[in-house]
Amino acid sequence: MSRIGKTPVTLPSGVEVKVDGRVVDVKGPKGSLSYTANEGISVSVDDGVVTVNRADDERSTRALHGLTRSLISNMVVGVSEGYSKELTAVGVGYRAALKGKQLELQVGFSHPVNIDAPEGITFEVPEPTKIIVIGIDKQMVGQVAANIRAVRPPEPYKGKGIRYVDEHVRRKAGKAGVTA
Repeated sequence: MSRIGKTPVTLPSGVEVKVDGRVVDVKGPKGSLSYTANEGISVSVDDGVVTVNRADDERSTRALHGLTRSLISNMVVGVSEGYSKELTAVGVGYRAALKGKQLELQVGFSHPVNIDAPEGITFEVPEPTKIIVIGIDKQMVGQVAANIRAVRPPEPYKGKGIRYVDEHVRRKAGKAGVTA
């Protein structure tokens, strides 16, 4: 049996989980999320604890057992605490600004790059070189942060670009030079 799948998810105060067939709805102080479980996976809620069970020992069902439990756990954490990803712009003249709900990046192109915030995601720019992506859906926060990073990923020679705050960029040596 899956070690992750059989671990119950405890609900913090203020979080409510409703199961209707295969649809799991999670409501909390920060918002609400919904997930539809796959066939062969059953979700039950009793006394503030969510348990995920599987119908059989098929390979695909075993794989979905732990996945479903992790997704429900991420939803519970998201509606109670929320998720955030921090990025930093490294390079001379590289900066970010907030224009309403849009993020404007100036990262060495001839034009600024504008990124719209999808539904449920907010941007914060506490410093011109620091970007924080905030939301309740862990997957969406990570995807939006990856899209921002993809505008100008860090390059290995000078390290310029947009990177995650905790990301380590492997640096390469430049040309050795000619000694004649």
